[in-house]
Amino acid sequence: QQPWRLLYCTGRDGFSLRTLYRCGGQPGCPALLLIRDTEAQAFGAFCASTIRCSKSFYGTGETFLFSFSPELKVFRWTGRNNFFMKGDVDLLMFGGGSGRFGLWLDGDLHHGGSHPCETFDNETLSAREEFCVQDLEVWGLA
Repeated sequence: QQPWRLLYCTGRDGFSLRTLYRCGGQPGCPALLLIRDTEAQAFGAFCASTIRCSKSFYGTGETFLFSFSPELKVFRWTGRNNFFMKGDVDLLMFGGGSGRFGLWLDGDLHHGGSHPCETFDNETLSAREEFCVQDLEVWGLA
């Protein structure tokens, strides 16, 4: 019953993964990552825990990927591994297995990619496996 609030937005806060981590919300609070690429595709990830820097993968099976093109598709945890999410100063990753990430973003948040991965058995979320970010938002529970 808590309202969602905008924690980070490239239009307001600039393109920086470090800033995204700083604005990421209270520890343990769920987060919704929304991306619109330069080809007007919309997709993202729901994380049951805060998006943060980490030395290893973290998160829970409540984490999932999604896309809106042309209709909503949700890719839930398969149970094959626990590679939910991992972040460092140069890369933010969701899902993994066999050297591929379901969704990744670089440190300046301008470039990213999406590949089918074992964690979510997802399709490529954008029209291309590598994309340029137009807008990015992170929403968290207040």
